[in-house]
Amino acid sequence: MIDATTHLWDDTVLPFQLDSSDIRGRVARLDGVLENVLAQHDYPPAIEALVAEMSLLTALIGQTIKLRWKLSLQVRGNGPARLIATDYYGPTDDGQPARIRAYASFDRERMDLIEAAEAHPFDLVGSGYFAILIDQGPDMAPYQGITPLAGGSLASCAETYFAQSEQIPTRFALAYGRSVLPGEGQHWRAGGVMLQHMPKASPHATGDGGSGEGGLLTAADILDEDAGENWNRANILLDTTDELELIGPTLAPTDLLLRLFHEEGPRVFESQPIRFGCSCSADKVRQSLSIYSAKDIGHMTTDAGRVTADCQFCGAHYDFDPATLGFEATKDSDDA
Repeated sequence: MIDATTHLWDDTVLPFQLDSSDIRGRVARLDGVLENVLAQHDYPPAIEALVAEMSLLTALIGQTIKLRWKLSLQVRGNGPARLIATDYYGPTDDGQPARIRAYASFDRERMDLIEAAEAHPFDLVGSGYFAILIDQGPDMAPYQGITPLAGGSLASCAETYFAQSEQIPTRFALAYGRSVLPGEGQHWRAGGVMLQHMPKASPHATGDGGSGEGGLLTAADILDEDAGENWNRANILLDTTDELELIGPTLAPTDLLLRLFHEEGPRVFESQPIRFGCSCSADKVRQSLSIYSAKDIGHMTTDAGRVTADCQFCGAHYDFDPATLGFEATKDSDDA
């Protein structure tokens, strides 16, 4: 039985499982986090939508993985939206929030031409790939999984990734956009549900291909008959939700789960708070420049005699004395 007590659900991820089947899931609500992510840049509306969708996916996926450090999602394409990149930093201690940051690179001239034709935001990506990278820290080898872009949304790409690379049937129902509440200004909100069915075995574990786009695996290729029935039933129930229920803020995630899955035995666990946060620092910029010679540093030096760098994620600006940089530095950083 779910305890639907009053809770401030904005910027949280709520894990749950359906006791009547081998399905687990997450419900996410992003409010201030998404506002902070998008406030760092002056993105066109279509790019904002892609960043919002990717940030919501990152919150849902990141909470499913026991991280020591960082999970990254990347979508790279040959369209005007060249790169959508997000990072999820796991909590450093129990009870602490996880952190998310996001960034997009795009060709503004090509964007103007395609937006004039009212293209769907995902069409701006073109052909490319979806990647998940897991970095567990300096003592662990990083993991990277890549699948081609498939479907008509970033959520579809993530579903294909889990089916193809992890052989875990996965479904996302997402909603995001600008919201106006009484007495408040317009701001971004996002909400969504993630379902995952944990299969006991996969008939395509040997890589024989699947029934999806380009021969990629789908949930139907992975699940046996009984598991497939459970999965299809949960997906049909998820399809009955609407955007307002996903985004909130009037419907608590616990109430949403009861409305959708009350016959499936939903059980919730401790929610995870999410905050906007960036890991950049002056020391990390110095470290990244430590591989360069004094000649290389000279090429980076401005006419004002300084080396500058800006964080693509949070917009932080760093300014250095070139003599303190590189492996041939002649001054200590404290003298900068």
